[in-house]
Amino acid sequence: MSEVRKPRGYEDYQTPSEDLWDQWKIDVDADPYSLPLEQVSPGHPDLFQARKVLPYFDRLRQDDPVHYTDESIFGPYWSITKFKDIVEIEKNHQTFSSDIARGGIQLGGVQFEVPDPNYSLPMFIMMDPPKHDEQRSVVQPKFTQRGIRDMEPLIRERATTILDSLPINEEFNWVTRVSVELTGQMLATLFDVPQEDRHKLVHWSDTVGNAANTEFYASLDEAFKELWKCYEYFAAVWEQRKQENAIGNDLISMLVHGDSTRDMPPNEFLGNLLLLIVGGNDTTRNSISGGVLYLNEHPGEYEKLKADHGLITSMVSEIIRYQSPIAHMARTATRDTEFKGRKIKEGDRLALWYVSGNRDETEIPNADDFIIDRSNARHHLAFGFGIHRCVGNRLGEMQLRVIWEEIMKRFKHIEVVGDPVYLRSCFINGIRELPVRIHA
Repeated sequence: MSEVRKPRGYEDYQTPSEDLWDQWKIDVDADPYSLPLEQVSPGHPDLFQARKVLPYFDRLRQDDPVHYTDESIFGPYWSITKFKDIVEIEKNHQTFSSDIARGGIQLGGVQFEVPDPNYSLPMFIMMDPPKHDEQRSVVQPKFTQRGIRDMEPLIRERATTILDSLPINEEFNWVTRVSVELTGQMLATLFDVPQEDRHKLVHWSDTVGNAANTEFYASLDEAFKELWKCYEYFAAVWEQRKQENAIGNDLISMLVHGDSTRDMPPNEFLGNLLLLIVGGNDTTRNSISGGVLYLNEHPGEYEKLKADHGLITSMVSEIIRYQSPIAHMARTATRDTEFKGRKIKEGDRLALWYVSGNRDETEIPNADDFIIDRSNARHHLAFGFGIHRCVGNRLGEMQLRVIWEEIMKRFKHIEVVGDPVYLRSCFINGIRELPVRIHA
C-alpha cells in the first residue's frame, strides 16, 4: 500500500441539501398500475422501506421491461427488470461498465473525469477487466469450495453458541441477536482481527448502507468520516501483516502480498475493505433474517421443513432468491447502443433489478411463491451473473445452511411477533428489526 495520508477537509465536499428527501417524497401507497407509465419509478428507497416496491416491478416486467425514468432522486436511469435481460447486460461488460469513474454499481453514483480520492472509493466490483480480474483473483481462493471447507466446524460452533444463548418464550430482535452476531463473528475471522472488534466491522458495513439516509447521517460528509475510521483501523493491521514472516490466510494478508493489491492507494484499500465487509455481512445477515420471516408468512412451508430437515439446502437458495439482499446493481453505457428496441446513449445509467429478475414468472415458475423444495432452486440472480458474480456466495450459503440445521435441532418454532422494520435503501434490501419469540 502506498504512503498513508489523511483526507482533506470534509467541509470542502459539496453534499446534497439535507431536504433532498423532502423534495422527492412519494406516496408509497399509490397503485403503480394507476400511474402513467412514464411516472413509474421503482428506485425510490421509501418503496423498499415500506415493502411496496414489488408491484412496480410486476408492472414494468409486463408493460415496459426496459424502462426509462427521466427524473428521480438519483437522476435519470433505465430499469432492467426481466431475468434474461439482466443476464444479457451482465455478460456485456464492454458496453455496460461497472467502473467507479463512470458511476459505479449503485444508483446515485457520480461520473467524473478527475476523482476525489477522499470520496471516490474504488473496489474491484467497481472495476472493469483487466484490473477487476487481477484484484478479484487475489481474494478468490479464500472463497472457493476448498477454501471454505475447513470453516464449517467453526461456523457450527458459533451458531450453536449464539442459538443456545437465546431466551425462550421472550420477545427479542432476531436481527441483532442472531443474524448480525453470526456474520460479525465470521467477518472478524476472515480478516483475522480480534472478535471484540467485530462490532466495528458491522458498524462500518451499516454506514455504507445508511450513508445517504438522513435518519442516520445529516450528510455524506458525516458518513465518510466514519468510513475513514475503517481505513485507520485496517492501516495498522496492514502494517502488522506486512512485517510478519509467514504469509497468513486472512484477507488482509492476501491483499498485502497480492501483486495487484500490495500498492493500493488509501482510498482503493478502503474501497476493497468495504466491499469485503459489506459482502460478508449485509447479504448473509439479511437472508438469515428473511428466512425466519418467510417461513412465518408461509406456514405450510414451515411445516414442510419441520417434517423434513433435508430440505434445508434447497430452502437456503430459495431464501436468498426471495430476499434478494442486493436489490440492484447499476451499470453505465460506454457507447450509444440499442437494447430490446430502446436507444441507450453513452453515459446512461442502468439499474439491473435483481429483486425483479428473481420474480420473473417467465424464468422462474410461481416466482412470487416461497417454495422451500423448489426444483433448480439455485437458478436465481441474487448473487449476480458473469464476472461480477458474488465472490463469497458459497460461504454465505454455508452460513445459512449451518444455522438452519442448528435451529431445527433445538427449536420447535420461531414465531414472528411484530412487524419487521426495513432499511431505507434501494441497494441493500435489508431488515433492521425482526421481533420474534422462540418456542422450545
